[in-house]
Formats: sequence, C-alpha cells, structure tokens
Amino acid sequence: MIIAACWLCLNGVVLLLGSGHLPFRASSLAEPPTAQTLLRPNLMLLEVFGLMVVVRLMTRHRTVPDLAGRAPDRSRAARETFALLGYGVLAQLGGLVVGRSLGWHAFGFHLDGMVIRTGQPVVPAEAIGWSVYNLICYALIPLIIFRRRYSTTQLGLRSSDRRADLRLIVVILVLESAVQLLTASQSVLDLDPRQILLGAPLTFALCFAGTVAPTMIFVYAILLPRYLKLTGSLPATVALGGLTYAGLHVMDGWTNFATASDAVLSLLFAILFYGGPGMFKAYITIRTANAWTHVWAYHAIAPHTLLDTPMFVRIFGIR
Repeated sequence: MIIAACWLCLNGVVLLLGSGHLPFRASSLAEPPTAQTLLRPNLMLLEVFGLMVVVRLMTRHRTVPDLAGRAPDRSRAARETFALLGYGVLAQLGGLVVGRSLGWHAFGFHLDGMVIRTGQPVVPAEAIGWSVYNLICYALIPLIIFRRRYSTTQLGLRSSDRRADLRLIVVILVLESAVQLLTASQSVLDLDPRQILLGAPLTFALCFAGTVAPTMIFVYAILLPRYLKLTGSLPATVALGGLTYAGLHVMDGWTNFATASDAVLSLLFAILFYGGPGMFKAYITIRTANAWTHVWAYHAIAPHTLLDTPMFVRIFGIR
C-alpha cells in the first residue's frame, strides 16, 4: 500500500509541475499532453505486476536459497551498500564528463535514444565508447572488488536450479517479447533480413556490455542481497531495487536539467518509467536467487535487442 500511495503521489506531482507538456529531450515524451505521457509508465507498471504474478505462481513450490543469507552481517552490508552507491554517483558524473569531453552525449545507463527515442545523432565511436565505459565502471570494477571476498554463489551468479530457472526465463521472455512487439512503434520486425542478421547481434553485444551486465552486477548481484539484509523486507527490497535502477538512468539522453523544475521532473519521470522494470528485476532475482534470470527473461533480448536494433542499424549504417 505504501508503494502504491507513493506511486500515485509521483504521478500527481508530475501532473502539477508538468503543466501541459513535459520538458524532456524526446518528442515522444514532450509532445503529448502530460497526462497522456504518464499513461505509458503506468501501463508498464500494470504489466510488471502481471509478470510478478506469473513469477510467483511458477516459483511457489521452489525452495529458493535465502538471498539475505548471502550478504555479510548488517554492519558490513551497510558499509558496502553506501560505498557502492557513492561510487555509482561518481561513475554517473564521470560518464557525463567523459561523454561531453569527447563531444558526445553523457554516458547514461542507456545510450542516447535507446528505448526512449530522442532523435539525436549518435556515431559508432560513441556507441562503442558508451558500452566500454559502462562495462568497466559498473560491472568489471565492482565485480573484481567483490569477488575478492564473495563467491559467485554469494553474488547470485550461479543458479541453484537451472531447469526451473530456464522454464521461468522462457515463459517471461515470451510474454514480454509479445508485449514489446505488439506495442512498439518500431522494432526489429521493421528491418530486412540482412539488417536483422547483422544488426541484432551487434545490438545484443553493445547493450549487454553497456547496460545489461552493469545492471546485473551493480544492482542485482551486489546491492540487492544487501538491501534485503538491511531491511528484512521483500517489498522494501523490491522498491529499493526499482529506485536504484531508475536512479542509474538519470543521465539518459531524454532527461533535462536546464532548470530546477526540469530536473525534478526528469528525476520523477525516471522513477515512474524505470521503477517498474527495476522492481520486476528485483522480484524475479529474489524468487530465484539468481541474478541471471532477469538478464535473459526481461532485459538483454526484450526489450533491448527487439526494440533497439533499428537504432543501432542506423548508427552503424547497416543496409
């Protein structure tokens, strides 16, 4: 109930501050009336709850390892959590500085134009630089540091029931792919066979390095067990997973920080748009104790490969 009330409050604040239209750097968000723009994230949240029900039904008879038990004691968990969150803020600021210094867009958790189309030109070097920067900062460095103390099992990188995880992944992937392909204005289905053959693997590789692996390692392998250890609450942990995932998208290309009001609206809409998917990733990770499940069921393929291949085909001039 608390999460629902907070969600309604966020919608109300965005409606009040947004007036007629939202000041974002994406026509799909800025041109429609504010109420119409808010409809999309709210429908996404309904779908997320539907998928959570599917996950609950498919895992109700499973004996899942205690995710909180894989985290250290509360004192150390708190220190590691705040240290990693602080590091994440520095990495976000670093992405802003590096991207802009090279004459590109800021390096957010999504390359400019991914999922939310901005219409801004992106060159191949920028796409590669973005993926390399995020892979190093959000995946490789945290993984190297935490693997010195914790095993792959403690980080949720090893399945405790591969067959059950595979069944769950296939079901969620089919459902999410159907939703994405039926509702998207542009998808991989709009391309010709050669563009799909070359563009889909390229998109998968760049997105996996630039956002999928960083999300898995930074949020769901490291932070999520510590959130559960510190809160002792499944709803609170799911909510924190959603907030963290949303927070990592504040440097995405559609956000606007020109004024204080624009900045507040960008932060709030990031929570509304990415909070639901982030909460689902947290929920499926907790129900399986496997950080990989969301990667294959709800991230690497759907939405990114299905929706973003046309963008990468344009960037790299694949004909």
